[in-house]
Amino acid sequence: MAKQKIDPVLCQIKVVLRDSQPPIWRRILVRSDLSLRTIHNVLQVVMGWTNSHMHQFLFKEKSYGFSDSDGELEMTDDSKVRLQQLVTGKGQCLTYEYDFGDSWDHYLSVEEVLPMDNNKPPALCLAGSRACPPEDVGGMGGYENFLNIIRAPNHAEHEDTLRWVGGAFDPDAFDLNAVNRQLQRTVRPPRAKTLA
Repeated sequence: MAKQKIDPVLCQIKVVLRDSQPPIWRRILVRSDLSLRTIHNVLQVVMGWTNSHMHQFLFKEKSYGFSDSDGELEMTDDSKVRLQQLVTGKGQCLTYEYDFGDSWDHYLSVEEVLPMDNNKPPALCLAGSRACPPEDVGGMGGYENFLNIIRAPNHAEHEDTLRWVGGAFDPDAFDLNAVNRQLQRTVRPPRAKTLA
């Protein structure tokens, strides 16, 4: 049986880091024919993570991520699944979990499905708010504790914590231009392929 060709579209997706108050969020525009592995790379860039931990996408009770040879993690290989094979329209949602220890859950909701525009890059960040928490800070509870420490110059751990994070941290910082420059270096358009 011949494989059916699926024409790509552009998906405008809002990404919100679960339990962040005020919300840490990004709005991205991505081609629907990007693999979930490429979407993972996009999310790493736009959120500000360093790709230092495992990840998975969850959609309709199925998990997509790095396939492991010993079979301990029951995941479908996310490098072999295109976004358009899961998400087909406005209003659909999936979850992206990064770092199974800290459990950074991101809610991805499709806000718009737009016609393909080959003049646009394969991935673009349209907007966002607030800095991503530092890696290995201990999940959302650890991040709140971290912020309390760096905001209190008299705290016993203030200097050590600032040193650990590189000297300074602004929780309200988000540089859209820097994110898009990094996306241009990271994400390439997919090669044309016939999809099932």
